[in-house]
Amino acid sequence: MIQILSSLYLLTVAGLSLYGFLGLLTLWLYWRHRHDSYPLPQAAEADLPPVTVQLPIFNERYVVERLVETAVSLRYPADRLQIQVIDDSTDDTTQKAAELVAHYNKKGVNISLLHRDNREGYKAGALAAALPQASGDFVAIFDADFQPDPDFLQQTIPHFLNEPNLGMVQARWGHLNGDNSALTAAQAIALDKHFAMEQTVRHRANMFPKFNGSGGVWRRSCIEQAGGWLADTVCEDLCLSTRATLNGCEFRFLNDVVAPAELPTSMTAYKSQQARWAKGSMQCLWIYGRSILTDHHHTLRGRLYALLSMSAYATHLLLIALLLLLVPLIAAGYTFSAKMLIFSVAGIGQPLLFILGQQVLYPDWRRRLRHFPTLLLMAIGTAPSNSRAILQAVYGRHHPFIRTPKTGSSAVTYRAGFDRIIFSEIALALYAAAGLAFALVQGNFGPTFFLAASALGFGYVAILSWREMSGGVK
Repeated sequence: MIQILSSLYLLTVAGLSLYGFLGLLTLWLYWRHRHDSYPLPQAAEADLPPVTVQLPIFNERYVVERLVETAVSLRYPADRLQIQVIDDSTDDTTQKAAELVAHYNKKGVNISLLHRDNREGYKAGALAAALPQASGDFVAIFDADFQPDPDFLQQTIPHFLNEPNLGMVQARWGHLNGDNSALTAAQAIALDKHFAMEQTVRHRANMFPKFNGSGGVWRRSCIEQAGGWLADTVCEDLCLSTRATLNGCEFRFLNDVVAPAELPTSMTAYKSQQARWAKGSMQCLWIYGRSILTDHHHTLRGRLYALLSMSAYATHLLLIALLLLLVPLIAAGYTFSAKMLIFSVAGIGQPLLFILGQQVLYPDWRRRLRHFPTLLLMAIGTAPSNSRAILQAVYGRHHPFIRTPKTGSSAVTYRAGFDRIIFSEIALALYAAAGLAFALVQGNFGPTFFLAASALGFGYVAILSWREMSGGVK
């Protein structure tokens, strides 16, 4: 039995190390392409094309005013700018949006409210329904929590003018509330790493670049030629990006153009967001994995990079498996081979990406990294909810789109509904603590860091989630 457990343990460690090597590859590719640049092309105002700004919202009473005011503040020729408020709301958000639209219509702004009385297809369905009424050759999309600078379109649209095959331009996400708490600061570190490191590599090294769902501009014809917005996954952005890339469209990521957004302010909201991304990534892998692997317009390295990136949330399943296998092996006095240290080397890739992401973006990057331990706890503690989402993607049939609530500058807090996943988080925290006790009693100090981090991570997420189940508003 111990031999079986040890073999499974070795396979799990090898699986995790594979994603560690993905981090090392990302580091190497970033180093190779770090000096690549895409200067803003010069464009006369008369040459600027018509643009539609789409604002998809659902029950966003606390941020809809800020969103609309931000959109109408965009500097762009008024005769070539259309704004669509795409609303699926079931609360008073619709009334607020209608009043704002009427107010700005009187001022001569080309803004309209498109309200659906159903959520068919969720965000993808709303965007698909609005596109036929869009007048722009280019479509900029901002979710409810975004607040782009007034010159956003001036910084992005000129890139398209002399490059007919350029289908999408993605800006880097900034953070409106990154310093509000340890929770939001840790999320900021994670997103900075994704954009400054991973998105830079994806786009500059042609590793199946992607749209992040907001803070970007699409060439309308690229959307249409790729099949439009589809609701067959809960990550409509990755779905469309993959189809557009397979269709030959080129993408560009602009690290120096920033679209600030609001980070989730509660642990339950963060878990919901991450679970949706985990499920959607796995759905896209399931649907498009074979097409990616056989797409000979991209290098083998690019195709494997895309597949590993899409499946990266599987590390949460592997982490739980690692913990479940490790504790009985410790209890049985199993001796781990020193040769397994080679797998630990791969593990430095991802932490280095987080550090480098802060270093290239902020002069005070060392101060910001004080929240890295919180990020570690969150990464471990969200493993149960993300693992459940992955299994739902594989075995489930109904996949509702669960929005991430936004509060804007209001002091309101949302009350989370009860989620039984908290029992798994508590159980894993206790299990890891028991394993840590076994290891300390035996003087087996090798796995103690992982066990302690697991106990703290699962416990941290469970405690915050429990607190958020009472108080606030639904």
